[in-house]
Amino acid sequence: MKRREFIILLGSSVAWPLVASAQQAAISRLGVPLYSKGDPNIEAVLHGVRDLGYVEGRNIAIEFRYAEGKPERLPELAVEIVRLRPDVILALGTDVAEHVVKATQTIPLVFIGSADPVQLGLVASLARPGGNATGVTLLQNELASKRMELLKEAAP
Repeated sequence: MKRREFIILLGSSVAWPLVASAQQAAISRLGVPLYSKGDPNIEAVLHGVRDLGYVEGRNIAIEFRYAEGKPERLPELAVEIVRLRPDVILALGTDVAEHVVKATQTIPLVFIGSADPVQLGLVASLARPGGNATGVTLLQNELASKRMELLKEAAP
C-alpha cells in the first residue's frame, strides 16, 4: 500500500465516526397551546405521538404553553407559541385554534374541536381546508339532525 492511500484510509476511518455522529436525526418541534394544565385530552395526544414512534427528547420536542384557564390570555399564548417557531402547532379546542390562526398563516396548525371550523373561519371548507389549518371537528351543524334521529332510534 502506498503512503498516500494509507493516509487517506486512516484519515477516513478516523473522520467517519465524527461525521456520522454529527449527522443525527433532526428533532421535530411541536407547539401545544392549552387552555389549562388539566386538559383531559393531552394524555391521549401524547399516547398517539408515542404510537407514531416519537420519543420526547430524542426525535421530538414538545412545547406546552398554558392560558391557566383565562380566555383573555389566549391571544398572547398563540403569539408566544408562534414565536417558538415549532414545525407544527396542535390546538386542543377551537377557542385556542381561533387565536393561533390569527397569529400565523405559515406554521401548520392541527386542531381538535367541538365547534364548526368553517363557521369559525378556521378553514375555508371541510373538503378543502386551505391555508395552514386542518383538523378534526366533533360537531357539525349538518350532522346534528342525523344525530338526533339516531338517538331517537337508540333510545325512543
